[in-house]
Amino acid sequence: MVDATLGHGGHSYLFGRRLGPQGTLIGLDIDSLSLERAEQQLASLDCRVVLVKSNFAEMAERLGELGIPEVDFILADLGLCSAQLADGDLGLSFRDEDMPLDMRIDKSLETTAADIVNGYDENELADLIYEYGQDRASRRIARYIVRRRQRERITTTGQLVEVVCSALRKGGPKRRARKHPATRTFQALRIAVNRELENLKMLLSSAPALLKQGGSLAIISFHSLEDGLVKRNFKAHQQAGLYEILTKKPLVADRDEVLANRRARSAKLRMARKN
Repeated sequence: MVDATLGHGGHSYLFGRRLGPQGTLIGLDIDSLSLERAEQQLASLDCRVVLVKSNFAEMAERLGELGIPEVDFILADLGLCSAQLADGDLGLSFRDEDMPLDMRIDKSLETTAADIVNGYDENELADLIYEYGQDRASRRIARYIVRRRQRERITTTGQLVEVVCSALRKGGPKRRARKHPATRTFQALRIAVNRELENLKMLLSSAPALLKQGGSLAIISFHSLEDGLVKRNFKAHQQAGLYEILTKKPLVADRDEVLANRRARSAKLRMARKN
């Protein structure tokens, strides 16, 4: 099996216990620290464990290098782990300390969130926040960002939060209290910086050729843009006779799981099996 988003190895550990000595578990992640932690977590497994630093968009190339043409199962959890959100170098969170406005999970990427915030023109910023953040106030937020950066370069998460909150306090649409006003803007920038949707499309495109007949693909998404891509891809492949969709509706966390793990409230799991 392939855990396309290894993280700290939580999913891989559960699946690896079921594989046994004859099984092979391949874990992919672009975060070196996550690979180190996962290696420790998975050390006790009986199955063969191969950990590779790579984005899941390059899964076909990495499996080819390992001499593995097909696999039985691919899992991709598209959510961020708590350690990444807390990492001050990444600048993904706005709830705790002020962080550099970076957002590159893969440090080999050249463009940071600060580059976008300070470099895009007002229309480009508004379009990005609307398309990837699905924020109705995108034009107003973009206008306030441009005004602020004329005075000073926006380089920290705290500065950006201040700008977004200012834009929404002064005439923006009302927000539900449970969602921070800057959530959608940060989501949009993170998606753009890390090319998340493009990478997901590449994974979905390569999966059919990588799965054995009867093999399964499981994807956990956390917002409608990702879930929509997965849903449409599965449906198209089912209509072509390539997949059988195993989840007529996405599986979601029950009340007890949400109480134990608040981030699970947004998770949606879809599965398909290759015919």
